[in-house]
Amino acid sequence: MAIGFLGAIVVGALLLALPISKAGPGGASWNEALFTAVSSVSITGLTVTDTSTYWTGFGQVVIIVLVQLGGLGIMTFATFVGLLVVRKISLSARLTSATENRSLGITDAKSIIRAVVALSFLIEAVVAIVLALQFGIAYGRQPLEAIWLGVFHSISAFNNAGFSLFDPSMTQFVSDPVINFALAGATILGGLGFPVLMQLRKHLWTPRLWSMNTRLVLAISGALLVAGWLFITAIEWANPRTLGGLDPWSRILAGFFQSVQTRTSGFNTVDIGAMQDETLFGMSVLMFIGGGPAGTSGGIKVTTFGVLFFILLAEIRGDTAVNVFGKRLSRAVHREAITVVLLAVAFVAASTVALLIMTGDSLTPVLFEAVSAFATTGLSTGITPTLDWPAQMLLCLLMIVGRIGTITLASSLALRTRTIMYQYPKERPVIG
Repeated sequence: MAIGFLGAIVVGALLLALPISKAGPGGASWNEALFTAVSSVSITGLTVTDTSTYWTGFGQVVIIVLVQLGGLGIMTFATFVGLLVVRKISLSARLTSATENRSLGITDAKSIIRAVVALSFLIEAVVAIVLALQFGIAYGRQPLEAIWLGVFHSISAFNNAGFSLFDPSMTQFVSDPVINFALAGATILGGLGFPVLMQLRKHLWTPRLWSMNTRLVLAISGALLVAGWLFITAIEWANPRTLGGLDPWSRILAGFFQSVQTRTSGFNTVDIGAMQDETLFGMSVLMFIGGGPAGTSGGIKVTTFGVLFFILLAEIRGDTAVNVFGKRLSRAVHREAITVVLLAVAFVAASTVALLIMTGDSLTPVLFEAVSAFATTGLSTGITPTLDWPAQMLLCLLMIVGRIGTITLASSLALRTRTIMYQYPKERPVIG
């Protein structure tokens, strides 16, 4: 899986380095091409160039194709192509695709892959039509341009990438409910994860058949979305550089939109760099948590956060087992969640310290940028284009680890078992 993602990054960087990809004379530098390719395949959205003016139409097509590949999953896409061409799938491809999509088994890999691709294209098509009509009717764009804008931003939104053909991002549409809700809807659906979407497709009106994973993702995602909406709107309400200059309805809409996008998609309708430090820290927490597993979102995933929450709740209550929505949680999941979170915290913390040493910037924007890269969110305070090459490469590493590191780590922890023929005697250290 890692080799597949790295291969797509290299191919994408080579294509973006071609003169045909860059507007104006000459081609993009290798640093610019590589950073953009990594950001696209990892569906992050951080940029060191202006997507709308720096890249030609060909370069923009390369970027959005890489985003689509990264969102679907390199292995899922490769297996889907194999099914179309030879109409069969090898055991190794089944295993890899099942791991990438978090399916419960490999016997249904073919149907799952087809369903994932079909559902992705269906959602993207619907959102693209809505956006194209709005761009054409409300903003007077020519039909072909409106269609291209609709398709590009629909794919970018559903895959939680946040690449935009407007500068800066979607700020000129801060008061447009159609564009805001269309992009937010696509972002939310992509961030739920394919296992949840597949189950909702079959059992949308029968919640009793939902799995623990689906219940956790929907409950935690909804709670974080509302909490983020209230938090961002309240803190930024009187800030004249963000929400303060808008009418009350636009402030509420912008707060909602930014709460959605903070869940690992990088669109913004207000200036992120002008936000209060308190807001940036709160958004960093939301980005770190991320969205649902086996989808287009990043972060440690809401299920990991939910598991830790219920472990904490059980400890406070003094329960002997951790129960989640009427089901007992496996102890193996406790260890997996704690391991993923601690390693993620360690990696982000070490990278933040390294970036502070490299750049000399203050903590808040550097931490925000590091978390945004790791969580594959793409929101930026504006310092990424100003960073020197080593710092940008560190962000590239964060994006790669954030996209495939959590998948491979969680899968390896779940699949790895060690039989020990003996046990040490128990003893308890003093906690607290």
